[in-house]
Amino acid sequence: MMKFYLFLLLIVTTSGFSQQDAWVYFNAKPNSKFFSDSPLNMLSQRALDRRANQNIALDYKDIPVEATYISQIKSVAGITVMAKSKWLNAIHVRGQQAAINSLALFSFVTKVDFADKSLNQLGKIAKSTKVKKGNKTKKTKIDYAYGSSSNQIQMLNGQLLHQQNYTGSGKVIAVMDAGYPGVNTTQPFQRLRDNDQILGGYNFVLRDSNFYTGASHGTSVLSSMGGYKENSLVGTAPDASYYLFITEDDTSENPVEESLWVEAAEKADSLGVDIINTSLGYFDFDNEAYNHTFSEMNGATAFMSRGAEIAFSRGMILVTSAGNSGNSSDPHIAVPADAVSVLSVGAVTASETITSFSSTGPSFDGRIKPDVMAQGQAAVVSDAAGNIVTANGTSFSGPIMAGMVACLWQAFPQKTNQEIRALIIQSSDKFSVPNNQYGYGIPDFGLAVSNGLASTSFSKDDFIIYPNPASDFVSVALPAKFEMGTVFLYTLLGQKILEQKITSQSSIISLKSLEKGMYLYKMESIGFSKTGKIVKQ
Repeated sequence: MMKFYLFLLLIVTTSGFSQQDAWVYFNAKPNSKFFSDSPLNMLSQRALDRRANQNIALDYKDIPVEATYISQIKSVAGITVMAKSKWLNAIHVRGQQAAINSLALFSFVTKVDFADKSLNQLGKIAKSTKVKKGNKTKKTKIDYAYGSSSNQIQMLNGQLLHQQNYTGSGKVIAVMDAGYPGVNTTQPFQRLRDNDQILGGYNFVLRDSNFYTGASHGTSVLSSMGGYKENSLVGTAPDASYYLFITEDDTSENPVEESLWVEAAEKADSLGVDIINTSLGYFDFDNEAYNHTFSEMNGATAFMSRGAEIAFSRGMILVTSAGNSGNSSDPHIAVPADAVSVLSVGAVTASETITSFSSTGPSFDGRIKPDVMAQGQAAVVSDAAGNIVTANGTSFSGPIMAGMVACLWQAFPQKTNQEIRALIIQSSDKFSVPNNQYGYGIPDFGLAVSNGLASTSFSKDDFIIYPNPASDFVSVALPAKFEMGTVFLYTLLGQKILEQKITSQSSIISLKSLEKGMYLYKMESIGFSKTGKIVKQ
């Protein structure tokens, strides 16, 4: 991928690379019946529950890659297997060109696709990938002491969700990045550790379980979602749980990082993860022959983008940094932000103006990209030593957004990933007039909650006040068995400020006379009572 946080690009000639990288695609999965009959051998119960909740059936892509195929490939002299993908039924290999070409002779190999597209033979080609560009994007109080991090949350109206106790609880986020040093020791992550919110992780680059190592980019990314230091830094999803995966090799830029990401995304799927945050993007590589071209930014060519689209089809939401190439000669988004279904996030300043470095759209096939925006300049994060600092990059606008996605989904746990994604985009301030710098604009998560309530099919036994938060008016949905009731509003100190009769024909309450803030409500009818909170914006 391209290191979104490095501004130094390596100049390397193609002739300096004696080995090649390629994807080898298989044509079968002989053990399909075994895994289809026993899905817990490939997916956790939480993953199966997520699928069931969204009416997503298991399919051929869920079946693991055939192990005997991988063994036979490994037995070929000079071939190293670097990664595998069940979704794409492929493996990533490295070796001499001739050795890689010989793999096409296996009866179970359908094609060989070199990262250097000029090496692909007729009948064996798969669309290539290009990646690099210059930088890597790499039970609490109702009212948090956000401190200096307040702007990046309030810009999204995220505090309104937090005030209603939508803080990411019950949602699981997988972070794909370059490393997480300090997460296991420093103060901003103590709350995560104390509450067992770090569920695990894996270092796919080194193939070991030590993920508290590597570059500290992932540490800062995680802090913008899960960090907590009162009056200094509060992440957007402080009560979510997290898996930490290292897929980015900070020492080089190679297409294998795309393959490692897909492998990690498959692992996240199997664990039942809800949201994947990717503060990474690929366009240029150390070997220029591997580079992506803008024509490949179509959501269907790059290995990683294809994997991201499959991940979405499994019921997860993917939040991806758009890239930091706005100042370059090619300012376009990078892989996997080009994927159709990912929520790609650009960066704005604290005053909501696009930053100079934020990558722009459209995708090659003309779609609006990025999708939405969040603060990415002077974003407040933690470094590996636990210091609260500021940092620039879509690396941080992405996870700031991902945390809010978790909070919104907590509010509507029965909604699908498609419905949650749509609520976010439709709440954005440029939804009616999107462009290729801001996408659909800056989401208003308070509005997203209101729209979500208004679109929910309420049970006949529900009593609902919506939208909440609200501006001037709220509507009341009465349970089917009640024709009339009374709504009372109180200040937080218990002072009654409104009393109004409600019927199915008269169900609108005006809030115009109220100051902005939080209020308590009580609904009463014969043998029925319900209380709650409502926010006036």
